[in-house]
Amino acid sequence: MSLIGQDIPMERPDTDGRAALLVPVTGVKEDVLMTIRKGAAIVGFANHDQTVTVYFESNRFDDPVLAKWEHKARKAYDRLVENAPTVSKLTTSQTNFEQIGYINGKGITIRRMDSLKRWLEYSDAMASCPETEIVPRTVIAKVDVVKA
Repeated sequence: MSLIGQDIPMERPDTDGRAALLVPVTGVKEDVLMTIRKGAAIVGFANHDQTVTVYFESNRFDDPVLAKWEHKARKAYDRLVENAPTVSKLTTSQTNFEQIGYINGKGITIRRMDSLKRWLEYSDAMASCPETEIVPRTVIAKVDVVKA
């Protein structure tokens, strides 16, 4: 049984269009977990062949700007709408993911916070969890590193 809603966006959204927020289902295949990594923010859209295309951000280089889950979601969303070249992309069966909400140019709407918390708790990343179900878009300032 798929935990993807019937209202999942179909095909890649335009700039500021709506994309789905997703988390892996409990018991997802290990190869999917190895690809997306624990704690990743995952955004995507449905394809007509019953698959989903997802873009994800796991902050594997520990960028302090991407410490919060919502900032990772925004980074993945920006890649998705720009169709940017990335290795952080996967097309797979819808049965691997649960849709928990939406993201667009204005912000994030989480409809299944309990599922997001389950994913972040499993990932030892609860500190990055948003405090509310509605997260308005914020501009993240780039941190300039000055070498001595």
